[in-house]
Amino acid sequence: MLKLCAIQIAFLILIQGVSFNFGDLVQFDELLEHAQFHKEAYGDNFLVFLSKHYGELQTEHNEKHQEEESEHQQLPLNQNSSSHLLISPFIINHQLIADLSLDNSSHKETNFYYHFSKSSLHALGIFEPPRSA
Repeated sequence: MLKLCAIQIAFLILIQGVSFNFGDLVQFDELLEHAQFHKEAYGDNFLVFLSKHYGELQTEHNEKHQEEESEHQQLPLNQNSSSHLLISPFIINHQLIADLSLDNSSHKETNFYYHFSKSSLHALGIFEPPRSA
């Protein structure tokens, strides 16, 4: 049962990692119709079609066929989300903070106060915390 649960969670993470959702499953019909259109109009097989819409031929295909842009927006897994742009301010700010941080390594202060206990367990030395030198 534990293995089945682990497999299901891994599959869920995989599906969410490629931004696949229920809306894409509904739009799969649009993908097949557009692939059929490419087969009839341009003689493309399914792999060339995938390359033109999701692979290395995508920019060339988008430049040549601007009239199909509305159909391309309806294809599944074709969200032009900019989630990678959301990460960049954190990286920039982290670098900015690293550049502006001051080096205070020469000024060290102890941050604790050690109080000796009078109980018998501490007298044995078993449960004593480390002491500052």
